[in-house]
Amino acid sequence: MSAEFDIAVFEGDGIGPEIMAPTIEILEQLQFKNKNYKLNFKTAPAGAKHYQQTSESLPQQSLKIAEESDAILLSAMGLPGVRYPDGTEISPQIELRKAFHLFAGVRPVTVRDSKYCPIHRPNGETIDFVLIRESTEGLFHSMGKGVVTKDQATETLLITRDVSEQLFDFAFKLAEQRKATGIGPGKVTCVDKANVFRAFAFFREIFDERAKNYPTIEADHAYVDAIALWMVQRPWSFDVMVTENMFGDILSDLGAGLMGGLGVAPSADIGMDQAVFQPCHGSAPDIAGKGIANPFAMILSAGMMLDWLGHQHKNKNMITDAIKLKDAVNSVLADGNNVTGDIGGVASTNEAAQAVMKCLKE
Repeated sequence: MSAEFDIAVFEGDGIGPEIMAPTIEILEQLQFKNKNYKLNFKTAPAGAKHYQQTSESLPQQSLKIAEESDAILLSAMGLPGVRYPDGTEISPQIELRKAFHLFAGVRPVTVRDSKYCPIHRPNGETIDFVLIRESTEGLFHSMGKGVVTKDQATETLLITRDVSEQLFDFAFKLAEQRKATGIGPGKVTCVDKANVFRAFAFFREIFDERAKNYPTIEADHAYVDAIALWMVQRPWSFDVMVTENMFGDILSDLGAGLMGGLGVAPSADIGMDQAVFQPCHGSAPDIAGKGIANPFAMILSAGMMLDWLGHQHKNKNMITDAIKLKDAVNSVLADGNNVTGDIGGVASTNEAAQAVMKCLKE
């Protein structure tokens, strides 16, 4: 008997619906072939366009759908020209992080085919690391609460022991998992600015405390500015990195650049009981409706969802399908004949997605 999972689907704004549709089609193809699990997709309205129409960016009913689902699949959200009265953008994805305490922002960076990587790899090294960004605190904690006067503006950075311990435990367990499967050497790097800010010295102190619980994993530290340098000079030397929200926001885009761009950069925000899976890129309203958006980041994010559900529910078939999906996207990227314009190709959204489906069938 197959296991059933409810998936909350946020179609997003701009190109969001265009990349979500083929992603759902691919997931349906996988589950049809496997028959060991079933995904029930439940649409949850939200976003900037929805806000324009209803004055609600994340309706309570959509929040309820997300809460009652086993995972959340979310496409690009927000439109630059649609904002709240205080001038901030519509960001239901951030509201979901806070609502479900999704403290671990997971940003995998994988480079195997050199044609999309802008840096030189002397010996063709494989780049395969994961950046874990704390997703509920840091500088993002004061989102919408900053104090602005005529002469100054103040935002507050928050780091708590409770969330930091959960974050570091997540990072060390991921490093253990990667080491056990032969992906990484088993190392976690704490990225901070402990030489300047007391908050980050506190952050590092907690990291060192939690590291003692994982004796088989190497633990080290680096300042965020040094990491930015080394991500360009020697990104193949990293395994798992963990950092504060704002630092992670910036470094994750640098990681996407190593892969060839945001169009191939997946992500997840994970908590103790719930998780959101979404592409790193924005809604790109300038190309919406043209059928040229890159679907790979959305598809890879769906693969991350399968992997997470598989590990959560001990479903090996889902984990295997997650690997197949990632390999299929990598095969299409390596071939280069069905990639979109953002990474140098001429394929349409549909052509790129169909190429992934063809690889899965084969």
